[in-house]
Amino acid sequence: MKRIFGCIALGLITLAASAQWTNPSEDVPAYNASAPVKPLPPVLSGDQLTGIYFSHPYQVVTYKMAAAIPAVLHQQPCYCHCDRVMRHNSLHSCFEGTHGATCSTCMKETVYSYQQTKLGRTPAQIRAGIERGEWQEIDLEKAAL
Repeated sequence: MKRIFGCIALGLITLAASAQWTNPSEDVPAYNASAPVKPLPPVLSGDQLTGIYFSHPYQVVTYKMAAAIPAVLHQQPCYCHCDRVMRHNSLHSCFEGTHGATCSTCMKETVYSYQQTKLGRTPAQIRAGIERGEWQEIDLEKAAL
């Protein structure tokens, strides 16, 4: 019994010690490196932006922003890591259903992408900013088209 607990403890110590050598920047979620070559699935719109998932005005605004820049969002990762659980292939995927309305990470990254697009940034430049975490400073209550 002591051996089992000893092995478990050793395994946990090894795991904790190895974490210092991991590189979080290498853990970039799924995205597409170039613009889409075929039409993307539509972002929810119109009457779809009502109900329990859209109780705050910024949720609707975020979906309208997503609909305005679908090719840009197609080229962005989503740091809620929905690519792992929901098999999303980019930030655009979050807005094809209601997931984007329930996730502040998705919404903040989309507002950031929209704002940066309006400033003339390329999708690659926007992706670099997202990877640096610049989206985290977004105040969703102030999101406006």
